[in-house]
Amino acid sequence: MQVLFVLAAALIATVASNAYYPKPAYPAPAYPSYSKSYDYAAMPYSFAWAVKDDYTYNDYAHQETADDKGYVSGSYRTLLPDGRTQTVTYKADDYSGYVADVKYDGEAKYPAEYKPSAYKPAPAYPSPAYPSSYPAYPAYKPAYKPAYPSPAYPKY
Repeated sequence: MQVLFVLAAALIATVASNAYYPKPAYPAPAYPSYSKSYDYAAMPYSFAWAVKDDYTYNDYAHQETADDKGYVSGSYRTLLPDGRTQTVTYKADDYSGYVADVKYDGEAKYPAEYKPSAYKPAPAYPSPAYPSSYPAYPAYKPAYKPAYPSPAYPKY
């Protein structure tokens, strides 16, 4: 029994070691390997813009500043439909990533309960009434009875 077990284990090990497909062999690439790009110093910048249009209820702004070390800070705000103002203040750097602080100013205001009026279907336009600009003639009726020839069948 032990001999049979040892032979079965040896057979399984032999089959497992012989892969069905050979291992792939890839040639070396013909192009040069990737080289690191040049590291440029961060350029400081600063910008700000705002939109306030009372007619369309658009009220939002954005301000951002970056220094020569790559640290970015800024804020943006928008007027929400419920009357509150959402302000996001953020900082971004290479250590902590993007960190935002969201604040809401004001209190949400919702109008009174909206109740739609009852639906009363009605045509949008009146039915057209065309005046008769020509006399009405009776439908055509032929004076004769059409004569159709009897069918002809081949003789076999």
